[in-house]
Amino acid sequence: MKVNFLSCDILVIGGGAAGCAAAVAAREARPQLDVIIMEKAHIERSGCLAAGINALNAYLNPGETPETYLKYVKKDANGLVRDDLLLTMAAGLNRAARRLETWGLPILKDDRGNYLPRGRRSIQIIGERIKPIMARAVYQAGVRVLNRTVATNYIVKDNTVTGAFGFNVRTGEFCVIKAKAVICATGGACGIYKPNNPGAARHKTWYPPFNTGTGYAMGIRAGAEMTSFEMRFIALRVKDTLAPTGTVAQRRQTGVKQVNALGEEYLKEYPEINTPIRLKATLDQWQQGKGPCYLDTTQLSDAEARKLKEAYLNMCPGMVLYWADREIEPNEQPLEIVGSEPYIVGGHTQAGYWVDINRRTTLEGLYAVGEVAGGAPKKYATGSMVEGELAAKHAVSNLPSSVPEADVQVIRKELTRVYRPLRNGAGIPPQELEEIMQKTMDEYAGGISTNYAFTEQSLLVAKEQLLELEQLAPKVGAPNYHELMRAHEVIDRLLVARVLIEHLLYRKETRWPCYQTRLDYPFCDDSKWLFFVNSRYDLERNTIEIIKRRGGEVSIDECSA
Repeated sequence: MKVNFLSCDILVIGGGAAGCAAAVAAREARPQLDVIIMEKAHIERSGCLAAGINALNAYLNPGETPETYLKYVKKDANGLVRDDLLLTMAAGLNRAARRLETWGLPILKDDRGNYLPRGRRSIQIIGERIKPIMARAVYQAGVRVLNRTVATNYIVKDNTVTGAFGFNVRTGEFCVIKAKAVICATGGACGIYKPNNPGAARHKTWYPPFNTGTGYAMGIRAGAEMTSFEMRFIALRVKDTLAPTGTVAQRRQTGVKQVNALGEEYLKEYPEINTPIRLKATLDQWQQGKGPCYLDTTQLSDAEARKLKEAYLNMCPGMVLYWADREIEPNEQPLEIVGSEPYIVGGHTQAGYWVDINRRTTLEGLYAVGEVAGGAPKKYATGSMVEGELAAKHAVSNLPSSVPEADVQVIRKELTRVYRPLRNGAGIPPQELEEIMQKTMDEYAGGISTNYAFTEQSLLVAKEQLLELEQLAPKVGAPNYHELMRAHEVIDRLLVARVLIEHLLYRKETRWPCYQTRLDYPFCDDSKWLFFVNSRYDLERNTIEIIKRRGGEVSIDECSA
């Protein structure tokens, strides 16, 4: 097996919004630096923005401030967020939007040249080509890009990250990349739970199916402290297509109404409306015999219906095909809405690495930004970019003069681990292990089939079954490099799922309905649980310890495997 030894000043893992912004910011801060982006797909069409977007959903329109943004996000998260992270992020949202415009992103404006709002905290764009635009900025900045290179583990010595391992999914070449600083920007985790659609349509998910939690798993194996995995994200989306509902709901000044099968606007029954409640209310309607539920697009004018299709072409063309296949216009039938399977993300919710305001993790030399950084929900594209810039600027100012070479034995050990599925040949297919994991998580850890709810006993069943599946992981086989990538994706997901279970077990309340619904602890309890549930994994002992963080207070409970 060919081994490619590389070195750089800053290694960015992941070429999405956060990764691109970090790499460009590093080169702008010090143009002589050697910066590498390690990207599993191709940077021009990778990450959450691969198919485009039609709005920048984190922007401070007139009247909004970083403080009001924090207040909005904190209310949506039932009072538990990292104020410091949200304020430093929100302060840069508008700057990130302007940067995208200078890179070539078309942002819609009124007659006076002001950005056109889509809501109080978002603006309208023509964003189908946002990723090619970002990629061009990366190349123009002189960043080296390793496309189709899958990251597998960090290179760690004395609690310091000095680079990363990976392999090329086309050639199989093993990569050993030494770096003075590493910025993780890999995104969150999809595919841990059984998806809405079966069989060949299983990858028709809301969150990108290629965001598989690898960045989380690498940090977990390295011993980084992680936070808030129990705050899962479940998207309220259009049935079958899993298309975003916000694109519909904000089409007109009065909003598109969310109604049940009787035509009733059921959200009016709830005194406080936030993102989790919109989903919970929809499930409640089914349980009351009033489902299915819809977005009532029949009230749209013909002009509004046309604009809705144009908006979906910028980010979810499958929705336009949905109408075309049925030979209907958007205002001829309401759109049925459902919840997605749960995702583990740090952009809409706050699962990820525990970081400081410079986005440094608890491992020296390692930063985490965007979806993979915890504590600050509702980042979206611009917030992820801000975090990338913050991390890059701090990394540039604090680079060590040199880092040690990776130990030969460490390299050999990782090389053996990475290519084991190839040697297994006709071992357990990755898809088979993945489906068993998804079934376990769906039935016992709050998936679609249980209306996202769970109990301590069901979680303990999931925990036991995941440990059994973990014993099968070394037997996974891969006939080629593409399947080798899939083998490591399911291995990474299994580890993320194990950590998730420990988080779900520890928080004995229901703080985020649907996202984290404990049937045995159905109420939110600020007096006991207004703190962060963090965790740290011990690779040698195969144990997970839970760390309770609030106001500097720390207590540790160890959960043995």
